[in-house]
Amino acid sequence: MAEEEQTKAEAKVSEKSEPKEEKSEPKGITDETSVEDLAEAGSETLEKPKELTEKESAEETSVEQEKLVEEAPKKEIFERRKSFKRRDRAEMEKERKEESIRSWVPKTKLGKEVKAGKIKNIDEILNSNKKILEPEIVDTLIELKSDLIAIGQSKGKFGGGKRRAWRQTQRKKKEGNVPTFSAFAVVGDENGHLGIGVGKSRETLPARDKAIRKAKLNVIRIVRGDGSFDSVGGGINSVPFKIQGKSGSVRITLIPAAPGTGLVVADQLKKVLKLAGIKDVYTKTSGRLRTSFNLIKACVDALKKTNPKEKIK
Repeated sequence: MAEEEQTKAEAKVSEKSEPKEEKSEPKGITDETSVEDLAEAGSETLEKPKELTEKESAEETSVEQEKLVEEAPKKEIFERRKSFKRRDRAEMEKERKEESIRSWVPKTKLGKEVKAGKIKNIDEILNSNKKILEPEIVDTLIELKSDLIAIGQSKGKFGGGKRRAWRQTQRKKKEGNVPTFSAFAVVGDENGHLGIGVGKSRETLPARDKAIRKAKLNVIRIVRGDGSFDSVGGGINSVPFKIQGKSGSVRITLIPAAPGTGLVVADQLKKVLKLAGIKDVYTKTSGRLRTSFNLIKACVDALKKTNPKEKIK
């Protein structure tokens, strides 16, 4: 028994010590090829496609990375184009204003003085209560921003109901219903100058242009003050004192507010007060507030009372 165990151990050691034969590349199949050679060749052919798939996956990943790299600048170009479009619009508007001022031929005495450069500040005109009859006078002296007040109601299914900037009316004539559109514009430089105007036309854009033109002719100067009770700060973020304005059935009271309070007013009044340069104020209103015309006019009437030199009609 001991001899048999020794022979088995020696056989195991000899198997471990014998070097494994290296696999040779598969040769061509002939009649002398054995079954073992065919099995080895088949195993090698099965292993080769795995290597090819790995290479293909690496190539696919590289292609995907290249696509991502190519798409990234495309997105940047798209965003740049958007920004350029916005800039182009702003630049086009500036160019139009500059061209209109250059090609402007004044007809009034005040316009000729402004064109000649004798008057360089709009406050000189407003404090002297001179009437402005040309909108180019205001364009040359200050830079104004404009906005439209929602005075109309959209039509559609179930009555519409959404507020919009255009108010549509109709008249019965022989040729049928003739629609007209009206717009209510507000202009201001956010530095104490404000104007409102109404325009009517058979189309929307001419109505808007008329409203902005009239708003420029009706520019007034507003005196601003600090919202603190003792007015020690000397700021210009609020109204100087408590004031009241009225138009039709609407009554509005503007109350000074401390810095950081914000505009505690209706949405349409925020447009007016922002363009006037007021950032903090409280309001108290009464009457038929859904009529935007009277609400805005009452607010402007109250702002007029801040300037004692402004004529109050």
